[in-house]
Amino acid sequence: MDETEPKILPAVLSVAAIATVAAFLVTGSYELSHERIEANRQERLLQSLHEVLDSSSYDNDLTASRISVVDAELLGTAEPVDVYRATRNGQPVAAIFASVAPRGYNGPIDLLIGISADMTVTSVRVTNHRETPGLGDAIDLGKSSWILGFDGASLSAPELADWSVQADGGEFDSITGATVSPRAVVKSVRDTLIYFERNREALFSNAADLTDE
Repeated sequence: MDETEPKILPAVLSVAAIATVAAFLVTGSYELSHERIEANRQERLLQSLHEVLDSSSYDNDLTASRISVVDAELLGTAEPVDVYRATRNGQPVAAIFASVAPRGYNGPIDLLIGISADMTVTSVRVTNHRETPGLGDAIDLGKSSWILGFDGASLSAPELADWSVQADGGEFDSITGATVSPRAVVKSVRDTLIYFERNREALFSNAADLTDE
């Protein structure tokens, strides 16, 4: 019998034990960090949603009420669009759409569009864009108050025919030197309102089930 065998076995067992402990620590660390990252992501999402809808206006879990819908023509993308449905006492309050304005100056503009059950815009926020600094980026609330011009708007105020920027004969303010960006956003908000008007009942068909217990 090789005299080195008794020495090798403890070493192998020791290495195996160390590897097992290391794997356990890595797995535990991943689980903890993953949970923390997910919690932070959910918190940021809620903060964004609350920018377009007052948190006191509903009593359900917005993130749990999320559904995905597809309408490339009205929602700006062929990909599924997230819709967060807000209810109070089981009754529809509002829907928040993660719509896309596909024809920004430098690419698509991602939006959050809040629409109340009576089909009035609660508010709109730009969540991602590549518009030109100092010009098209004025659509971002961090750069100007232009986006607040949608608050309280509907398909009847202004009239549907007037849902365009002033440079095109419409009711919404233009941005000096950057017509393309606001034009894209106005069209996206208008089209999302049209989608909501056509699909409101289907979106809230299970509204009573969304109420928190």
